[in-house]
Amino acid sequence: MRRLVSFLVKAAISALLLFLSLRRVDLDSVGQRLGALDLGWIGFTMIMLCISILLVSLRWREIVAICGAKLPLATALRYSFIGQFFSQVLPSTVGGDVARIWLLARGGAGWSTAIYSVLIDRVVGVSVLAIVVVACLPWTLNLVHDPIARATLALIGFGALAAALIFLGLGLRYLRLTEKWWLTRHLATASRLAWRLCRSAGPGTRVAILSLAIHLSTVLVAWGSARAAHASVDFLQILLLVLPVILVATIPVSIAGWGVRESAMILAFSYAGLAENDGLIVSILFGAESLAVGAIGGIVWIASGYRWRSIKIIEADTLAHDPTA
Repeated sequence: MRRLVSFLVKAAISALLLFLSLRRVDLDSVGQRLGALDLGWIGFTMIMLCISILLVSLRWREIVAICGAKLPLATALRYSFIGQFFSQVLPSTVGGDVARIWLLARGGAGWSTAIYSVLIDRVVGVSVLAIVVVACLPWTLNLVHDPIARATLALIGFGALAAALIFLGLGLRYLRLTEKWWLTRHLATASRLAWRLCRSAGPGTRVAILSLAIHLSTVLVAWGSARAAHASVDFLQILLLVLPVILVATIPVSIAGWGVRESAMILAFSYAGLAENDGLIVSILFGAESLAVGAIGGIVWIASGYRWRSIKIIEADTLAHDPTA
């Protein structure tokens, strides 16, 4: 019942935000431009999304190794494509991270390793994204002049960094307070594994480089979407505006980021003096392309021999074993 309520709340938030976003733009113009897309650029974005999943698989392998298990690249890639599928079609009941946890745990790595590795992978991705957003703030603030928007950008970047530092702080050896409670004890274990990653020069460097490459590929997907729709926006503007939007869209309050991403993209384009129609089109294409790549993950899921009834098993098993739930 609780999961059903959560799904309905997220669906309502997505619907409301999409409605408010669509009210701000000329829908006839948006429809005409979506009907005249450059398919060459759409193909480019699809390739970049697939490359992004490959990069995520490589990063996850490094983190799994730090957690004490081995994950072959082919297996990591298969699990990541399946995770992409679930993150798009069933984000509020299963989700890509939960699917990856279940697959890795059932693949022999064990529940603790699976949960900690996916948690660290998520934290690393968001943390590096926040670092990039903060590093780009001097140029972003030159593009965005509204004081409220400037303050919001700073709050988003530094807030995400603060959350990452709190997570790392849980793993400090002298912080015995974390050992008193079940939840903080497991979070502290994951944090200490993250510290091990940071202290490992080779794996840590590779994970950082892969994370930067993943975020660059995200920017290239958004830029390719803008080019496909003949939007009047250049690569630097996409770089400065899209990454904060993606950071906002990681907040799990809607279905697959729909609604949140569109609202944030429209506002970002508006505050930068760009056409709101362009912001909506880029966001819609980004979501649709992610959904299309997720469909590839669905094919991989079926080809791997799993059945749809396994969805309930994934959900039940992961909730039963998740120490952070």
